[in-house]
Amino acid sequence: MKRSLYALVGACIVFLSACTVGPNYQRPKIDVPATYRTPSQPQAAPASAASLGDEKWWTVFQDAELQQLIRTALKQNYDVQIAASRVVQARNQVTITRSNQFPTINGQFGYVASRNPSFPPLPSYGVSGTQLEGSGSWDVDFWGRYRRATQAARANLLSTEWAQKAVISSLVSNVAAAYFQLRELDLQLDISKRTLGSRQQSVKLTQTLVDAGATSLVDLRQAQQLVETAAAAIPDIERQIAQQENLIKLLLGENPGDIGRGRPLTAEPLPPTIPAGLPSSLLERRPDVREAEQNLIAANAQIGVAKAQLYPDISLTGSGGAETPALTRLFTGDAGIFSLAGGLAQPIFNAGRLRANVRVSEAQQQQSLFTYKQTIQQAFSSVSDALIAYTKYRQFREHEELLAQAAKDASDLAHTRYNGGVTSYLEVLTNETNYFSAELTLAQAQLNERLALVQVYNALGGGWQQ
Repeated sequence: MKRSLYALVGACIVFLSACTVGPNYQRPKIDVPATYRTPSQPQAAPASAASLGDEKWWTVFQDAELQQLIRTALKQNYDVQIAASRVVQARNQVTITRSNQFPTINGQFGYVASRNPSFPPLPSYGVSGTQLEGSGSWDVDFWGRYRRATQAARANLLSTEWAQKAVISSLVSNVAAAYFQLRELDLQLDISKRTLGSRQQSVKLTQTLVDAGATSLVDLRQAQQLVETAAAAIPDIERQIAQQENLIKLLLGENPGDIGRGRPLTAEPLPPTIPAGLPSSLLERRPDVREAEQNLIAANAQIGVAKAQLYPDISLTGSGGAETPALTRLFTGDAGIFSLAGGLAQPIFNAGRLRANVRVSEAQQQQSLFTYKQTIQQAFSSVSDALIAYTKYRQFREHEELLAQAAKDASDLAHTRYNGGVTSYLEVLTNETNYFSAELTLAQAQLNERLALVQVYNALGGGWQQ
């Protein structure tokens, strides 16, 4: 009879422990576009599954010096290290939360000895005893409160891991963008120095003409204006270069210092077309989308935790051991002691606190759902914006190349006309100014095209793959 009773109680415990209140998670239905909106294909056919976002960062950014900078940043950047610490915390929090599903067992061993003096007519006497005891308690998870809490903790862990990947992806993009900006400043500095040297030669030639009486002093002063315009740009560009190097060093987790150079900006490879892939695959690749979904899963599980508090809480406690004055008799049958107890606690009146807690959890789940959907829409928008930017910046750069070439030809022609005595130096000044401005604008256009590539790669969820 006792064995049957124990078996029945055990079966009931297992059955009730299998009950889990609260909703099970199902991925929400999302309106996913068939293709990304681009300027050249507003109503494009379904795209290929291949995507730039699936590529490793070292295949996208092929400059050896840039690759070394990224590797250093991934090792030393403090944001990455902070994100890794959060993952460790979340992983151990899963263990802490999951431990509530299991019984807690403690052991205790003690020895007591005392002696009292004699008080006539009472003689002195001593007392000694040894106790070995084990105790345990189990808050039976009838309604799945702790199992739901464990689900939430695991979802939080995955959310933290995806957040770490998002930090890595952003860091790769930030280092690449900062490096390209540094190389564009180097290009501006080269243009300014080359222009300065050319204009200084022009001043010498004009001075010779003034000394010979072939031209006026006005032409000399105009030539000197061109020299000072180019010279004034150099220290400002050098300031920007030093500050940009400090920014890169900060991303590397290092003190301010010099940055090595690799390929010139114009030698950085650019793909003729960018495979964007299927929009549906973006939901699986982008770290911020995956992070938002795990937050939704955790919030969904917390509803079950809140609902479980409405039901009875059943706990089992027990202890057993041995206690005897003689250590040699500690393990004999007559030294044994034990106790068993069970309890049931049912909330009766709490002024609506528990039901309000359920509604709070449901509202938080709705908030996480809206955040998840918003994150997806922002992801689609950012990809479209980046693809449009890459296409339009490329077109802009192509026109700027033609403009710079035309400005150069006009400047050369103005010099020829001036040396031939056909025109005044004002024409040279105007065309030289236009050419210098066109070269700097072209450098900025070449930078924007490469920054757009970085933007596309990051928007497609690339960079965290190691």
